[in-house]
Amino acid sequence: MKMFVKPWPLALICLVFMPGCAALSGLTAASVPNELYVLTPKSTFDADLPRLRYQIAVQEPTATASVDTDQIAVQPTPLRVQYLPEARWVDRAPLIVQSLMIESFENSGRVPAVGSSAIGLRADFLIVTDIREFQAIVPPGDSDAPLEVDVRLNIKVVDAFSDRIIASRSFEEVAQAASDEAVDVTLAFDLALGDTLRDAVEWSIREIASYGAPRF
Repeated sequence: MKMFVKPWPLALICLVFMPGCAALSGLTAASVPNELYVLTPKSTFDADLPRLRYQIAVQEPTATASVDTDQIAVQPTPLRVQYLPEARWVDRAPLIVQSLMIESFENSGRVPAVGSSAIGLRADFLIVTDIREFQAIVPPGDSDAPLEVDVRLNIKVVDAFSDRIIASRSFEEVAQAASDEAVDVTLAFDLALGDTLRDAVEWSIREIASYGAPRF
């Protein structure tokens, strides 16, 4: 099982122990860039999904400090968090989830308008998300087993006019990585998040459709 402890950057070692090697540290850091990884929105949904007449705004998800970062989290034990070395997301995880959820709602073809709450969209309903799990984990009892990616989102649908929560539910998916290499771990993230987004979007649309028009 690979260790995910990030080594001290050479620049920091130089600062503490070798004041004269500043120029060399810059060259070394530039020669080992981080690999950047993206995730994809969901594009296939239930054909019987109802069509809405309401606008939706998706708020930036909340998350713990260990997830609210562009680093890719790994938990070797339930009480310990590390990060994949030399690999990062293209943005902070909550912003990635928000963007992909907006795209997934758009791809459903069942919502007339959906966007970020930050752009001032006059929405009928708000999608409020809390990221409960968003990390790779070492399966309990088997340190040599491939990493598993756990994604769990708690979704609340809010009537924007009354500020009333009309529905709340958690969605979770676990996907096994083919190896501990960053490319395989991120593929597992993509699979787990994609399935979670599909279920969350379909459920949200059905809840809004059954609730009806916002209460003024």
